[in-house]
Amino acid sequence: MWYTFPERRGNVTEKKSIKQVARNRKAYHDYFVEERYEAGISLAGTEVKSIRAGTLNLKDAYCSVRDGELFVHGMHISPYEKGNIFNKDPVRDRRLLMHKREIRKLHALVREDGYTLIPLSVYFKDARVKVEIGLCRGKKNYDKRATVAKRDAEREMDRHRKEWNR
Repeated sequence: MWYTFPERRGNVTEKKSIKQVARNRKAYHDYFVEERYEAGISLAGTEVKSIRAGTLNLKDAYCSVRDGELFVHGMHISPYEKGNIFNKDPVRDRRLLMHKREIRKLHALVREDGYTLIPLSVYFKDARVKVEIGLCRGKKNYDKRATVAKRDAEREMDRHRKEWNR
């Protein structure tokens, strides 16, 4: 007896492999992250090879909108060791790839409401390099202290729970 099963087409979800390369931990300390967006990034071949090697720094990076395009400034990608003349400037401005509608929305929020765009992480999604951008609002010093105090209190409670459950 033969059984035929319907073929599944259309709404089949595929797993995408994601490998995180760098994370901007300073951004979580200095800003409240309101929303997150994913953007592609325009890179040269030697820059991609350098990112695969893990030589990327997001510490002082920020994003801005210029002429309807989104750029990331201050992202340091070290030159590829075997790249000779094809290496680019390590801190050059790099164009981010997003839909025009999203760029306009972000530009309006940044211009009026006191938000800023900060790259939160860089990762590989399959073979493409992606940047996670956060729409952020700055923290005051007392906000930073409160966040540190809350994190320390949670660590202390976890330690006591762990001891209690022994």
